[in-house]
Amino acid sequence: MSTSSNSAAQAASASVNQLDKKSEAWSALFSEPMSDLVKRYTSSVFFDKRLWLADLTGSLAHADMLAAQGIISADDLAAIQRGMAQIRAEIEAGTFEWKLDLEDVHLNIEARLTQLVGDAGKRLHTGRSRNDQVATDVRLWLRGEIDLISGLLVDLQKALLDIASRNVEVILPGFTHLQVAQPVSFGHHMLAYVEMFSRDAERMADVRRRVNRLPLGSAALAGTSYPLDRARVAQTLGMDGVCQNSLDAVSDRDFAIEFTAAASLAMVHISRLSEELILWMSQNFGFIQIADRFTTGSSIMPQKKNPDVPELARGKTGRVVGHLMGLITLMKGQPLAYNKDNQEDKEPLFDTVDTLKDTLRIFAEMVDGITVRPQAMEDAAKRGYATATDLADYLVKKGLPFRDAHETVAHAVKAAITQQVDLSELPLAVLQQFNPSIEQDVYEVLSLRGSLNARNTLGGTAPEQVRAQIARHRQRLAA
Repeated sequence: MSTSSNSAAQAASASVNQLDKKSEAWSALFSEPMSDLVKRYTSSVFFDKRLWLADLTGSLAHADMLAAQGIISADDLAAIQRGMAQIRAEIEAGTFEWKLDLEDVHLNIEARLTQLVGDAGKRLHTGRSRNDQVATDVRLWLRGEIDLISGLLVDLQKALLDIASRNVEVILPGFTHLQVAQPVSFGHHMLAYVEMFSRDAERMADVRRRVNRLPLGSAALAGTSYPLDRARVAQTLGMDGVCQNSLDAVSDRDFAIEFTAAASLAMVHISRLSEELILWMSQNFGFIQIADRFTTGSSIMPQKKNPDVPELARGKTGRVVGHLMGLITLMKGQPLAYNKDNQEDKEPLFDTVDTLKDTLRIFAEMVDGITVRPQAMEDAAKRGYATATDLADYLVKKGLPFRDAHETVAHAVKAAITQQVDLSELPLAVLQQFNPSIEQDVYEVLSLRGSLNARNTLGGTAPEQVRAQIARHRQRLAA
């Protein structure tokens, strides 16, 4: 290495050391160092360092544009690219030193870059601020996480389709008000959740479009006097466009709130499924068994097998919804433009992403391991007089007004309850006492299987319709 190169490296190292010592990377205005308490209170590096790859990616795109615009030299660009490559290698190897004094991921990377390449590293920040830099980094990071979550939503839908296809003919008592209402196909019931998670996937795709816009180039709040080509940076980063107002670009966190709202809805759907799995697994229902690897025992009661995974998912739903409320409250009183409050957007956003990803992943595996107990479901459907509505429909087809048919069937159900039998077990002569138009063919109507098959309309529970819906969903997910 030449003497001049040694001198440049030494000067850069001294500059970085001075930054560390003063804890002030922004100016020489301050007359005393920041207190250690304030350093710890304001620092975000130990949770926002997960943005490192987004920070490198955005910085490289910015440097490329600066060189293309003649704002920095080709040599500076090459030095920045070389330094960033080394920083990436250090972070991936776990040897990068994250420093509390440098406050956040951005200053840590910039300081190390300057240490590695000297003045070229200092020129990287030309035409940008940490305000537009962090807004860009979070959007880049969240875009990638949305793509991962979208894939996990597909995996969960496929797992639900698999269990639905194996249980199209299995009869489950459908409930309203948690009372037995009408018989449905267990496969049909699983498809209800496929519909929910497909809407979640649609919402994620919609949120992604608004996440994928570029704030970089807005600088602190007013734009910049440098001749930046923001469209070039957006294209390099694969973004759909640029944020059109510099004030809004640096202070907007709608995209984080919107994502957390979509994540909250997805967790609510998981929580609803969890509640049913918990009920169905209990001895009072006995409809399913969850694989042992997703359950735990009791420290005192040896007979217990607890559905800890769905219970915990139900609990974590409150945590994610709480993050949504926190983010909305965070933004409600902020004037334009950027405020330090916005540092508080990251931890709830990061935890929401982590919680949703982990939950989707484990549920796809758990659903695949569910064992269905058809006889227990069918017996429960019989206990609840689930075909009462079918008898009312039968009488309507015989010419009785529906309200009169409804009242007639209520009397028939009361008689069945008194005799402790199902409607289908009442003799024909007894049924004819309630309406003489009832004939022998009523027993097909009163059977669970007959009730199921009769609902052969689009969106209905008849096995023919369920199989058609499974095929539709499989085709959609394969596209």
